[in-house]
Amino acid sequence: MNEGSEPATDRAGSPDRVGRVDSVDSVDSVESATQAFVGYRNLLFTVAYEMLGSAADAEDVLQETWLRWVDVDHATVREQRAYLVRIVTRQALDRLRALGRRKESYVGPWLPEPLLTTPDVAEDVELAESVSMAMLLVLETLQPVERAVFVLREVFSLDYDEIADAVDKSPAAVRQLAYRARAHVAARRPRGITSPAETRAVLEAFQRAVETGELQSLLDVLAPDVVYLSDGGGVRHALLRPVVGVDKVARLLATGWWKRGGKRSVELVQINGGPGLLVRVDGEIDGVVAVRVENGYVTGAYYVRNPEKLSWVERETAVTR
Repeated sequence: MNEGSEPATDRAGSPDRVGRVDSVDSVDSVESATQAFVGYRNLLFTVAYEMLGSAADAEDVLQETWLRWVDVDHATVREQRAYLVRIVTRQALDRLRALGRRKESYVGPWLPEPLLTTPDVAEDVELAESVSMAMLLVLETLQPVERAVFVLREVFSLDYDEIADAVDKSPAAVRQLAYRARAHVAARRPRGITSPAETRAVLEAFQRAVETGELQSLLDVLAPDVVYLSDGGGVRHALLRPVVGVDKVARLLATGWWKRGGKRSVELVQINGGPGLLVRVDGEIDGVVAVRVENGYVTGAYYVRNPEKLSWVERETAVTR
């Protein structure tokens, strides 16, 4: 099967216009390919996004996946979902290695590109955790193939043979990679269990504290070892290093960015499957604060200000598995 050639498509990568249609059979084949791709599109986006931490790059991977998928001999494809996941995984691995080189020269901390997610995502606890900012940062510490194996096995429940095809490894090697990745993530993932209602209550208290700048209110809602990261990408002001500890983070939030010019507002929204804060200055989006909550306290605050990463918080994105 040939996955390499690229038929003509529209500029957005959507299967709306396809060239080189030579017969009715070709038209039927393209329509069938289109239906399958559209049916699995949200799942494929989620796979790519969890592997890359970048919605823009995930969209590019989907376009590349479509170009290969439409040129496949679909009569030989036994399982469309598995085949499409295999294509998107291979394309995402290539992109992930390129991203690694770009991040080496990134100005300041690199944070994943935030998504304004649909309300139903929070109802799937495992999916919500897998796309959370905190988990994506943990996945950043894995090697590319380990990350792919973890995502495909732990989030999407693919069997080892399917994953082996996707990452060009033997099933035995995939089992070892899955074991190592699982242990690595388990040592770093959030341990405290907090209900959605409690998480929202903590976020509301955090929002009020940030809006008022009351130091004691911030001290009351932040965990002793809270970590604050900000990502401006060298375009907007952001801290070049993490700030750790309740006293330092509380004073930063009470007297730092919130006190700079412009009329600021903070809105509670759902970011990456959980509650977050959308910050506006003079009505324009300034950034997004994704918050990690454990045992009733904020243990991590991740402020994305890089304007190149904010286009996906202007509309809801569906993620699924």
